[in-house]
Order: sequence, then C-alpha cells, then structure tokens
Amino acid sequence: MKLDSMYQDVILDHYKNPHGRGLRDGDAEVHHTNPTCGDEITLRVKLDGDVIADVSYEGQGCSISQASASVLNELLVGKKVAEARRVQETFLELMQSKGRVEPDDAMEEVLEDAVAFAGVSKYPARVKCALLSWMAWKDATAQALADTAKEAS
Repeated sequence: MKLDSMYQDVILDHYKNPHGRGLRDGDAEVHHTNPTCGDEITLRVKLDGDVIADVSYEGQGCSISQASASVLNELLVGKKVAEARRVQETFLELMQSKGRVEPDDAMEEVLEDAVAFAGVSKYPARVKCALLSWMAWKDATAQALADTAKEAS
C-alpha cells in the first residue's frame, strides 16, 4: 500500500509540475485524442541525428495522461531513438500487463518514474490515458525519421 501511495505522489507531481509542456520547434507534430474520455495531446519531436533533442507537447485531460506525457519527456529527451524505442516498448509491456507484471529492478532502471503507472495497468480504460502521449511520440518520431530520410536522398 505504501508503494501505491508513492506512485500516486509521482503521478501527481508530474501532473502539477510538467516536464516538456509548451510546444517548441520540432521536426514532426502529431495530434492524438482518446475518444473514450476526451484526453488529447499535440506533441512535437525534435531530432538531432539519431538523438531525441526535444519532446514538447500541449494537451488536456486527466492527471494520468498529462503526467505520462511529462514522464515521457523526462525519460526520452537526450536518448538515441533506438534506446527511446526500448523504453517505449517496456512501458507498453507494463501497461498491457493488466496488473500482472510487478516492476522489478531491471524494469525500474529502464522506466524510472514511469513505473508509477504500474497500478494503472489494472484499469483498461485508464491504460489508454497513460499511453496517449507514448503513441503520439512513436508516430511523431516515425514521421520525423521519414522526413529526414527523404531529405537525405
């Protein structure tokens, strides 16, 4: 129970003190919505070669969706795209576990504050909230990489 409380505190802290909020210059922009609850996000990705130079966003929605976007920014900026994809895949695995995956030390090392969303995975309707920004990031990054490839050819 103490762990759940700590995780809730992490989510609330990211909701109240968001990292990366406010749209800045980017190489690609996407807009995603969760029609189930009305959460929405506009997210931009800025690449510097194969490194994520910035992830910025504007959005509205529940504390879970907004905190998840903040955690995403904190985790992915400065990482190489391949490493960031591994983080995203690990987060997706946790969110799709329906509460059956208990984060171990290795998962905590990869996800850092994102392990706070482990309890969310028990609630399918909330999983979409937690994944909204991550799916937007995945799409924006793919778009930015495709645009970079076009320019190079």
